Amino acid sequence: MKRFNTANTNVGVKHPSRQVNVAVSVKDVARAAGVSVGTVSNVLNRPARVAPSTVERVHAAIAELGFVRNDAARQLRAGRSRSVGLIVLDSANPFFAEVSRGAEERAAEHGVTVLLGNSGQDSDRENAYLDLFREQRVNGVLLTPHHLDDHRADALAEAGVPVVLVDAESDGTLPSVAVDDVEGGYLAVRHLLDQGRRRILFAGGPASIRQVADRLEGARRALDGVEGASLEVVETDELTVLAGREVGERLARRDAADRPDGVFCANDLLAVGVLQGAGILGELRVPADLALIGYDDIAFAQSTVVPLSSIRQPAREIGAAAVDALFAALADPDAEPQRVRFRPELVVRASTGG
Repeated sequence: MKRFNTANTNVGVKHPSRQVNVAVSVKDVARAAGVSVGTVSNVLNRPARVAPSTVERVHAAIAELGFVRNDAARQLRAGRSRSVGLIVLDSANPFFAEVSRGAEERAAEHGVTVLLGNSGQDSDRENAYLDLFREQRVNGVLLTPHHLDDHRADALAEAGVPVVLVDAESDGTLPSVAVDDVEGGYLAVRHLLDQGRRRILFAGGPASIRQVADRLEGARRALDGVEGASLEVVETDELTVLAGREVGERLARRDAADRPDGVFCANDLLAVGVLQGAGILGELRVPADLALIGYDDIAFAQSTVVPLSSIRQPAREIGAAAVDALFAALADPDAEPQRVRFRPELVVRASTGG
């Protein structure tokens, strides 16, 4: 964890001869390198302006003295940090881990770091992170919203901190980077129907999460007009393996005539849980009795006991595109907000008989 020290612009360094901590400042580095304080500042912030031999001499002094710059104090003087905030619904979900990786890689190209916050699908935690990032003067916030508070979004905008929605589309004026989840839901259920399944169950929730609602809408569109087809909706409290396992166990207890023959889960973690729960109690086989498809195509999907069919989202590209949209907003606040929509892709594996 990064610890800020706004009291001075130096850190302690231990001298073996005295075994005590001694503050090392920019002035100490300048004195050791035989240059001005301004030259040291240029080496740290604008090295292209300094002769290579001088840069080498300053870095040698830094290494010898153990000097570490204090970014917190510098940020306070500049009025802006070298970081962006990223808030996701569940940092333990491999999909969001890949989104974060894509954002970090692209942010590094801009010379900034990503501060990660996990809302845990909790609006209060989401709001607390939004307040914290505004107080920390981040360059901007990337947000996968649970329930975006308009007042907080306005407060961030007034503070010059743009917000970009990630894996969600904006109904207003915010930039956004998302996948067409309605199309993704359609692809998933259309695939189950093409496999001859007619009693479809959708598992996902809470319904307040926009992505879940959109995927369910796509599922309903796929069923529209298909003779003999039906859709059962099971809302889960979370999008986790444990929640999916409970769904799978309940399905295994049901009579065969009362059971779905195809299940579409709102994400892969739920689908993995359904696969586990269906097998724990015995005779429910995937895909013979139950064709199963998830969403996200996390890396683990192809490594389950029965490899999992899924709807692929380009997670890393989503993270990178969100950073691009953020810096576009910073470069020209009056420009039309960027709205990027990726298309999902059906990935067929053994869990649907592929």
